Amino acid sequence: MEKFIIQGGIPLSGTVKPSGNKNSALPLLAATTLTDEPVILHNVPQIRDVEAMRKLLESLGVSITQIDHHSWRIHAKQVHVQDLDPEICRSIRASILLAGPILSRCGEISLPPPGGDVIGRRRVDTHLLALNALGATTDYDRAQKRFFFKTNKLQGSNILLDEASVTATENAIMAAVTASGTTIIRNAASEPHVQELCHFLNLLGAKISNIGSNTLIIEGVEKLKGGEFTIGPDYLEVVSFIGASIVTKGSIRIIEAGPQHLDMIAIVLGRLGVEWIVEGNDVVVPPQQRLEVHPDLGDAIPEISVMPWPAFPTDLMSIAIVIATQAKGSVLFHDWMYPSRMFFIDKLVNMGAQIVLCDPHRCIVQGPTQLFGENLESPDIRAGMALVIAALAAEGESVIRNIGQIDRGYEKVDEKLRALGARIERASN
Repeated sequence: MEKFIIQGGIPLSGTVKPSGNKNSALPLLAATTLTDEPVILHNVPQIRDVEAMRKLLESLGVSITQIDHHSWRIHAKQVHVQDLDPEICRSIRASILLAGPILSRCGEISLPPPGGDVIGRRRVDTHLLALNALGATTDYDRAQKRFFFKTNKLQGSNILLDEASVTATENAIMAAVTASGTTIIRNAASEPHVQELCHFLNLLGAKISNIGSNTLIIEGVEKLKGGEFTIGPDYLEVVSFIGASIVTKGSIRIIEAGPQHLDMIAIVLGRLGVEWIVEGNDVVVPPQQRLEVHPDLGDAIPEISVMPWPAFPTDLMSIAIVIATQAKGSVLFHDWMYPSRMFFIDKLVNMGAQIVLCDPHRCIVQGPTQLFGENLESPDIRAGMALVIAALAAEGESVIRNIGQIDRGYEKVDEKLRALGARIERASN
């Protein structure tokens, strides 16, 4: 086990480049099994979740060659249907993304329950309903702790998802691209990584239209071909660096940041007084920002709530809360999606933050407050990164354990922060 040792209170400065989007890389890797021709992916992030997905693909007979640090050649010439390692599947949520493409390619697959962050119940019912609508039979054996998917031939269908689930949308897309006939997916998720999956599949010969909307139209094709694709920047990492710069009163430039995906995030964080400048494809965070909560009409306490894209994403809630501890005024945060998202608040309170946890879904932050170094533990990817940002703002030394959670979603984040002037070291427990 490793830990971060962070000396806080140092303004960040310099230039940083984000890694490829984790939430794009995982479904794209799963989607490579839809074709028996080689696929080359560039800007693949070197993180634990991606390595876990690689192991799952290789166990299915997929050949993966690393061309360089961030480019992979994937060739699913033959895919062998067999039981997947339950330990690997439990380590990542994205293991469920193999259901759609392997079902389409092989007609059957069994999967252990997916794992991932412990932020509350994360249902898979929407996946099953979507695949059922396309002509698959689905079953769960409680004794074996396995899902079983089978089909003679997937058929296009008009699907209304019961929730705008990102991974269920991705599974439905991958299952539908080679199904017979036309599929319409309504209430589809439209996050940047969902859009990227659609563009990637179209490059391979799929026919997906209305990309970026909540209604996708997919004309089934008989076969997909190979191709070459570059994964876009991770906008969650971009905002993480913005947050780190803000709370340390620094100034940084994030190159190749994909600012087209940050519009709503800019509006929401702007309510805390956060500003940045877009220069081409770069994001510049200026120094000496006036961090002050903008009240609602009538001087009411504003509420920041998560919603499906293009609204404010749940994965940025933890970071927004840390930023609010350094902004003047009161603000209510509400994450109705996950009942355990707020369960890192006590760690910020121990650091000196003034936060009232109203219930599992809501908290009120009163700022600004001086944070102080503390011994901490990372509960999940996003809360872990939020604690790193809090430690960078704090007076004194902080120690963050269980950083393997952070490594699941952030590539060499300690090295990137050190390049910006942060005093952060990785050490063994």
